[in-house]
Amino acid sequence: MEKELGEWLGKLRQQRPLVHNITNTVVTNFTANGLLALGASPVMAYAREEVADMAKVAGALVLNIGTLTAEVVEACIIAGKAANEAGVPVLLDPVGAGATPYRTESCLRILREVNVAIVRGNAAEIACLAGEASEIKGVDAESGGDSAAVELAVRAADKLGMVVAVTGREDVITDGKKGYVVAGGDELLTRVTGSGCLLTSVMGAFAAVEKDPLVAGAAALAWYGAAGEAAASAANGRGPGSFQIALLDALAGLGEHNAPAGAVRALQISPATGGGAR
Repeated sequence: MEKELGEWLGKLRQQRPLVHNITNTVVTNFTANGLLALGASPVMAYAREEVADMAKVAGALVLNIGTLTAEVVEACIIAGKAANEAGVPVLLDPVGAGATPYRTESCLRILREVNVAIVRGNAAEIACLAGEASEIKGVDAESGGDSAAVELAVRAADKLGMVVAVTGREDVITDGKKGYVVAGGDELLTRVTGSGCLLTSVMGAFAAVEKDPLVAGAAALAWYGAAGEAAASAANGRGPGSFQIALLDALAGLGEHNAPAGAVRALQISPATGGGAR
């Protein structure tokens, strides 16, 4: 996949896709700057009166419920349905799903009413959407073991009927039949608010230029992981503030001829084990 990773990044920078984000107030600026640094064109439009029109002309729509209100949920559904009608891929970041009943039900409502191509979350968020017990505190949770994350992602993809990405120490992305494990990144990503939210929007940028959501998601995970590693090296131990700025620089500095070697490995998923992976 190394050659293709470079091709997808080159296509993204050539097309500069418009990524429509209905995201949370904590991360709006960081997400916009991150997409610009990568080479995409971000727009942050929230008003119910215009989200349908914006979603129809976007290359991808990213829904993020981090700072949740009833108005946000309605805007997400209006935009999501318009994107579905226009053939625009929709991605969901279920921030904090499981933390409160309202937050969980809002995510499930979006999934019921909108055709979502990719959902990305940590292990606890994805487990919640799949109807499995897990623990979550606030909007953060620790990922389980690598094998547990693989099994969870496969089960969730089967149940939800979409591509599922479970991010953690290693990232897992699958449609329930095929999948990838993606290495990379750095622990400092967990110490910067909005790094996960930006990742979902980066996945949206790749989904705008690659029709296969599984492949697009894997490419985004690989390049984002590479940027995280480069940012950690540039920050040189100075901490999360320096790392945040370095991450923007690293996204801008990604080169299509320097794809992260060996970052992506294919999963072998066995139907005989009830959707399990080996």
